[in-house]
Amino acid sequence: MLGEELGTITGETTGIRVLSTDGGHAVTETSVQATGTLLGAAVKDMATYESVLRADGTLFGEGQGITMTQGGDTITWHGTGVGRFNGSGGVDWRGALFYETAAADFVRLNGVAAVFEYAVEESGKVTGTVWEWK
Repeated sequence: MLGEELGTITGETTGIRVLSTDGGHAVTETSVQATGTLLGAAVKDMATYESVLRADGTLFGEGQGITMTQGGDTITWHGTGVGRFNGSGGVDWRGALFYETAAADFVRLNGVAAVFEYAVEESGKVTGTVWEWK
């Protein structure tokens, strides 16, 4: 069951690389920079993820990132998800995130499985929301 909303982000894709096309399954690496909130605090987020185009046209992705507060706290995360191309040329992602931090204001995230909705527009603009999964 979905619990409380943990945060939101908006940002931009900063780079895309093709890593492989072996066997007709394109593998790309995407980097993103975003700003938003996490547990009510203003944050900046940097992330890189790899996605594999599967035979059915969906994407499987895995990534990691670092989230930083204005006060200098850092939260790292790992995630995985499934993406589907949408009608406007972008990709809609759904998946899970797992956090790790020693920062006192965010330490409760260490025990949280979080789920996300993440949209990448054709222009490279990204938006996302993360909820606690209870």
